[in-house]
Amino acid sequence: GHCRLLCKPSALAQHLVRSLGRSAALRGGRWLWPCWPQLQMLWQLLQLPEPEPVVARELLQLPDAGLVALDWLVGPWGAAGGGGWISSPVLLLIPNAAGKVTAGLLQLGLRALERGFIPVIFNRRGHNGCPLTTPRLQPFGDPGDLREAVTYLRCRHPSASLLAVSEGSGSGLLLAYLGESGSSSRLAAAACLSPIFRARDWFEAGMPWLYEWPLLLHLKQGLSRYAGALAEVVDMDKLLGSRSLRELEETLFCRTRSRPTSWESYWERNEPLRDADEAAVPVLCLCSADDPVRGPPAQSLPRELFRSSPYFFLLLTPHGGHCGFPRRGPGRCWAHEAVLEYFKAIAEFLRTEERRKGLPRPR
Repeated sequence: GHCRLLCKPSALAQHLVRSLGRSAALRGGRWLWPCWPQLQMLWQLLQLPEPEPVVARELLQLPDAGLVALDWLVGPWGAAGGGGWISSPVLLLIPNAAGKVTAGLLQLGLRALERGFIPVIFNRRGHNGCPLTTPRLQPFGDPGDLREAVTYLRCRHPSASLLAVSEGSGSGLLLAYLGESGSSSRLAAAACLSPIFRARDWFEAGMPWLYEWPLLLHLKQGLSRYAGALAEVVDMDKLLGSRSLRELEETLFCRTRSRPTSWESYWERNEPLRDADEAAVPVLCLCSADDPVRGPPAQSLPRELFRSSPYFFLLLTPHGGHCGFPRRGPGRCWAHEAVLEYFKAIAEFLRTEERRKGLPRPR
């Protein structure tokens, strides 16, 4: 179609160009109104997944007694949680930073389940009904809790490939994890749908009110459930009275009662791409040039990263909105099919390299 792949030349890049070039997902019927990214996004948000997925929840206790929730998608058939063949790849789905599990993310999980993956959703502390057992939430780019979840998944499925895909602002967590973990990430590949690369600039610039106010309301509703516990560490009146995402983030993580810090210091520790040079896993970032949430491509896309790193690949499309990428017909989001095709291409490339070099398969 009109997609462009921006990356550093390599054998893997050539393989992805061939594989994605043959993909029907990039040539399928597109949205009738390509110049309306706001409508594309709203269309995806309002659509419910078909069929309604069955989810089996598992709570994972962390070293500080906090909890994160792992929701195993077992399809509309009511199968046992975490099912699938013993060697089926595990696909970790990471929602946006507000913890909103969108219909699009559920739809991607169902598509993956149909293709033989084992999809599981990672829910941060206090998000999506996960109990908050400690007066601490997860900062924007702190991958500590995600690392514990990946370690658990590796222990539960030791012979399976681990893959990860994030949506929107949730990509900040995945990118931070890949950079901080380097070659020890335990992931075979990763993908980001409409990622936010420069998080501090994004918070400071703000989003159009059409998106920021519903997201802010969603966050306040979730935080109000734990007002008693969080009152020990933050000013809840100021938190619930926040009038922007930046004000809420700054109140929650910078102006704490026990360990206050500056806005600059916070982003030194939480900027998603702070350790991007250390990433050692192929990462496909699927972005739209007309994304109204991320901002203008010239300021919000780190093109130099994709030109210099052999692990980062930017699939850029002129139209698609924010996590929308709509099309006519079944599936409704062509980006989901493209991501699954990408994971298939990575697996094929790794098998070919193992045969060519005569390497034993990792146990």
